[in-house]
Amino acid sequence: MSFRAFAGPSDFEAMVACANASFAADQTGFFRTVEEVARDYASFTDCVPQRDVWIAQAGTEIAGYVRAWHWAQADGLQLYGQFGVVAPRWRRRGIGASLHTWLESRQREMAAAHCSAPMHAHHAFVTQGETARAALLEKSGYRPERYFFTMVRPTLDDVADFAMPPGLEVRPVQPEHFRPIWDAHQRAFRTHWGFSPSVEADFRRWQVSQVFQPHLWQVAWDVRTGEVAGQVRTYIDETWNSANGLRRGWTEFISVGEPWRGRGLARALISLSLRAQRAGGMQESGLGVDSQNLNGANRIYEECGFIAVKRNCVFRKPLALSEAD
Repeated sequence: MSFRAFAGPSDFEAMVACANASFAADQTGFFRTVEEVARDYASFTDCVPQRDVWIAQAGTEIAGYVRAWHWAQADGLQLYGQFGVVAPRWRRRGIGASLHTWLESRQREMAAAHCSAPMHAHHAFVTQGETARAALLEKSGYRPERYFFTMVRPTLDDVADFAMPPGLEVRPVQPEHFRPIWDAHQRAFRTHWGFSPSVEADFRRWQVSQVFQPHLWQVAWDVRTGEVAGQVRTYIDETWNSANGLRRGWTEFISVGEPWRGRGLARALISLSLRAQRAGGMQESGLGVDSQNLNGANRIYEECGFIAVKRNCVFRKPLALSEAD
């Protein structure tokens, strides 16, 4: 076993094999392709793979790897995210712990470059099935910070017909709508836990991402003001469906602007989204939601037929700028 830095696109095939084996063992439902990973790595803005990825090499096989990146919350908290996988046949040999030690060291270097920030923290999103990873984090001093549910509507039959509130209308999405749709979603989430203001690079990356499927989106406009009142940016992930043997669409990126809340708009847009997914050949739908959402999202989704099937967790740990701190 040896450890090394990311060598470039030639690593993608072995990285994908390692990640998919780890995902399957932990029953995360995730699945990646070489093409998707190549696209993602080409668009990173807060991660330089050659210095922010560390790989455990076993012969010609990648046994595990980690990746670090950083961003800032609106309240000034500087966060250092992490992705980590170890293929199941290489587990229980200390590889995950060694990779994690390197990861935290790299994140301290990142933090030193942002030393003016008032607060720093390691941040890890862990799905319900990743029990070994959760145990490693807790042993390293991480604590659960927030829980998120994965919810599923197991059928797209009998979708309730929630009426659109008066004065609002859904319009087909045109290219000139992309910016106001993006900006409206950012405004709607300003008060949500963990909100991080976007930058121009995020907007550009969004337009070439897999979730960018405007033909499926349901966007409501205020007829009087011409503003975006609410949206559900539906998408279908055919790679995920093929890997999991399902026909699931995703009812995601749901937001309603403050002036239009409490009028049933979210339900109406979700109803339209579910119908669009069924028309696209889907048999069920999924979404993710903050378990402590302050706007009653969980209740709304339940009324639309979704049930919680997984409880995932954000772990955090205060980041010291040096091991001696």
